[in-house]
Amino acid sequence: MAYELTEQKKVGLGLIGFGIFFTFLGAILFFDRGLLALGNIFWLSGVTLLIGLNSTIQIFTNRANYKGTISFLLGLFFIFVRWPIVGIIIEIYGIVCLFGGFWPSAKVFLYQIPVLGWILQYPALLFDRMGGKSC
Repeated sequence: MAYELTEQKKVGLGLIGFGIFFTFLGAILFFDRGLLALGNIFWLSGVTLLIGLNSTIQIFTNRANYKGTISFLLGLFFIFVRWPIVGIIIEIYGIVCLFGGFWPSAKVFLYQIPVLGWILQYPALLFDRMGGKSC
């Protein structure tokens, strides 16, 4: 496997998973402000544990990422001041701006997981067999 998962990175992935779960649960339960805030805290601490404190600070303070950082923090602010729908929309935009460059690396990592990788690659394989061109 190309990536080494230490115990700290495993905890970080778990926290990111909890963050996504609580954010999803908060959205399902009519944008519950507490669950959305808890999901954000879990997600942010998981990212910090996964890539390290210095890398997290560099990502959020990089001049090219200011638009994403401001959007993410503004969305977090809107969640705390009881505008959760607006806040989550702005946060999603900020996350896409901040971490948009990591999708190819994440895709390679997910493809290497034994069962999940096959499931994720299956639609592309099926499309190739039908004679179409893959993305």
